[in-house]
Parts: sequence; C-alpha cells; structure tokens
Amino acid sequence: MTLTEINDHLPQADAEHTFADLGVIPEITEALEKLGIVNPFPIQSLAIPIAIAGTDMIGQARTGTGKTLAFGVSLLQRIAVPTDPAYAELKAPGLPQALVMCPTRELALQVTRDLADASTVRHARVLTVYGGVGYETQLDTLAAGVDVVVGTPGRLLDLVNRRSLDLSQVRVLVLDEADEMLDLGFLPDVERLIGKTPASRQTLLFSATMPAAIVALARMHLNQPVNVRAETHDSQLTVPDTTQFVYQAHDLDKPEIVGRILQSPACTRTMIFTRTKRAAQRLADELVDRGFKATSIHGDLNQVAREKALKKFREGKVSVLVATDVAARGIDITDVSHVINYECPDSEMTYVHRIGRTGRAGAKGTAVTLVDWADITRWKVINRALDLHFPELLETYSTSAHLYEDLEIPEGTRGRLVDAAPREHHKDSDGHHHKDGHHKDRHKDRPKRERSRRRLRNGEPVEGAPEATESAPAEPVESADAGETRPARNRRRRRRSGGSADSNS
Repeated sequence: MTLTEINDHLPQADAEHTFADLGVIPEITEALEKLGIVNPFPIQSLAIPIAIAGTDMIGQARTGTGKTLAFGVSLLQRIAVPTDPAYAELKAPGLPQALVMCPTRELALQVTRDLADASTVRHARVLTVYGGVGYETQLDTLAAGVDVVVGTPGRLLDLVNRRSLDLSQVRVLVLDEADEMLDLGFLPDVERLIGKTPASRQTLLFSATMPAAIVALARMHLNQPVNVRAETHDSQLTVPDTTQFVYQAHDLDKPEIVGRILQSPACTRTMIFTRTKRAAQRLADELVDRGFKATSIHGDLNQVAREKALKKFREGKVSVLVATDVAARGIDITDVSHVINYECPDSEMTYVHRIGRTGRAGAKGTAVTLVDWADITRWKVINRALDLHFPELLETYSTSAHLYEDLEIPEGTRGRLVDAAPREHHKDSDGHHHKDGHHKDRHKDRPKRERSRRRLRNGEPVEGAPEATESAPAEPVESADAGETRPARNRRRRRRSGGSADSNS
C-alpha cells in the first residue's frame, strides 16, 4: 500500500474558500448554502478534492470536525441520480451506488440526515438500514430503488444474506468511525460486506484513531490511499475548543453537583454520561424529580424510544440527555454546551469520544468529569495518556466555592428546581395510613384454625389412641422468611459453662 499523507491544523472554517472552490457541483453547493454552510472546515478542504477525483483515502480527524460532509459531498457528486442523463446508462438502475457503514444506529441516522440535506437539489435517494426495527419498510424501499445505503454492519449483512440487498453496483464505499466499529466487534462483518462490493470501487475510511487492526484493514482493502490528517501529529486528541474540569467527588453528592451545574447560565444543552444502563435511567429519573427537563438513552430502550428521546433533545424539548457510551456513539448535535462525565470513563478514548459531543464544528464547550475515590487510579492513567495536566484532583462538594466559580453557577443555587415529592402513604380497609404498604395487626382478626390429628405407627392408625384437636394460639408468631404463622413455643436455653447464653451471638 503506497501512502501519501497530507496534514493541516484544526482551526475554524476556511473563510477564504468555498465548496465551489473545491470542485463541488452547483446543485450541492446550492443545497449547502440554504443551510448556511458556505466555507469548508479543514478536513473538508483536504478530503473533498481527493475524493471527487476517485482516489482511495484515509481521513483522520477528531470527532465533531465535519467528517460527514467531507465524504458525503464527494459521494453525492460521484453517483448518478434519476434526474441525471447518465442514470439511464447504469447497468442496474435502482441498485445502490454508494454504501456507508456506521457503528451505531444513531450515527447512521445522522449521516442520512446530512446526506439528505446536501441533496435537497439533486434528490438522491438515501436509505438508512439498521436493526431493532422491522424489515418491511427497508425491503420496500430497496425494491423501489435507492442510490445510497447507510447502515450498521449487522443489518446490512442480514439483508445481503437474504438477497434483498445487492452491493454489486457500489461505486463508493465509506467506512465511518472505523475505530468504533472495531471496538464494537463489527470488523468481521465489515470485511464480509466489503467482499460483496466490486474490486473497482473507491474506498474512503474515516477514523479518529488508527489502531493496528484498522491499519491492517486499510492495507488489505484500500488501493494506494491518501492519508488526510486535519491535525498535527503532536496535537491533543481532545477538542481544543472545549474547557475541561476534573473534580474528585463523592458518589452520593454527585446528583446535587449536577443539579447545580445545570443551573449555570452558560449551561444550555447538556449530555451526561454513565457507565451502565441502570445508572443512566436512575440519574435521568432523579433529575426529572428535581425539576429538570431530562431524558435518557441506553441499550434497554427499544429503537423507537431511543429515537424519540433524541428527537426531544435535538428539538430542545428536553435540555438534558443522560446516556451510556454505546448508545451515544455517533450522536451529532452541534449546540451541546456541556458534557458531564458522571462517572470516570473506562479509557482515554472513551473520554475523547464523550467530551467530543461538545465543542463541535468550531463551537465552544465545557466538559466536567466527576471522579470518585475508587476511580482515582483509572483517571491517572487517562490523564497520563492524553497529557491533560490534571494529575492531582481537587476534592469537590456541591457547596465548594471553586465549583461555583469555575462553572459560573449563581451564588445560592441549589441542585433542585422543585421540592422533593412526598413519600406515598397507603390506606388500609379501615382508612388508616401506613407507610410503604405495611399494615399493622394484620393477623388480629384472623379466625382460629382447628384440625384433627390421629396417631400413626408405620403409617397405620394406632388402635385406641384418642383423636386430638389443635387450636391455633390467639397470638401467633410471624415467620420472618415467608410470612407464615406458627405456634409460639417456650424454649429453655441452657447456660454453657464459662459464659452466658448470649455470648458469641
């Protein structure tokens, strides 16, 4: 594999050049101008001319730097749509001419939206394919004809195996966030899908990092690629426009800390990350109870619920989104002001991906990480790997003055917008209130039970033995395990020599 490398810094959009200067056709530039997108970002300036020429490429840039349009614009320009004269000359009109593979459903949907926005004038037919939803709509759309398919590897391979998706006419193949697909274990599926595409295709690989497995994938499937890096070799992995704060905080105090951060005037839209699905849902419920407009997204939610939560967050109906790492991968919302790591990330790359949700596309952002005592060693590893200059963490509480000062929290702020809901009381049949559903004297009026008992010997009744009748005692003893009642017994306890009966108990 011959490799040409092009590097650039990562500043703001290039005000001196437009997309038209890069060779983008008028239909696409017009669509972008309607969205207010006129000047390209560095990764776009470097990648688009190369991709339009049909050259294989490896694009390496941090999250939130405009990678989607870097490959999306060139992809849309290189395919033929039904309104083009060249469309009739295709071998199999209606079969996909471009394939974009993404690690998550959310990223696939985001890429589809960006491609649709850039194609409002050309009217390319773009289909999103992912699991967790029914097949019918996807199958019907494929049968009607599509130009671009964007999807996750699992569902794509499923449709290929069903012979519902034909990749024999793919001209452009894009692997987006290749390192995340590696992390999620999709690489074998990716390689199988690549094998279903023509060898003459153009391949564009985009990745924030280049681990060995991704390098091997590129060497195997890319033909003399150009490596485009929209950053210098020694630049920080984290987004430079993001201000970072790291505090040592107690787990029980974290909800109060978060509640106070959310009331900073600078905090307009916030993403909060947790390690587990349960923690995400618990924190979201806690914030709602405190009066904040919050929702959650995690693996226990079905796809419809996840999309609904994202839509609310994107449209501003809720201002706080609590998410797990996997569920949040690929979410591209440009105006997230704050990212809060409610728990210390597992690795340095997880930290990079998390805080990359803010400070996107040249905007400013704030990232806050709360590290409890058990995760101090884990944080030191991350700090050393990313050279973040947070070796010693400041012990921080919800009342700490430096917390208010750092995050511009108004003085006197508390972590709750509404009073806590009162504990629910339950009424019994007599109208008495009892907390938590416990009822006193539930055995008080229970009728006595009577039963006859005969003496048996070897399973046979004993002749002449009188029948005994037992009555349950007036005051039964309640079993702690099963709620059963048993007769009270007087037990005599023998004292052991050398100590009382209660010793060692």
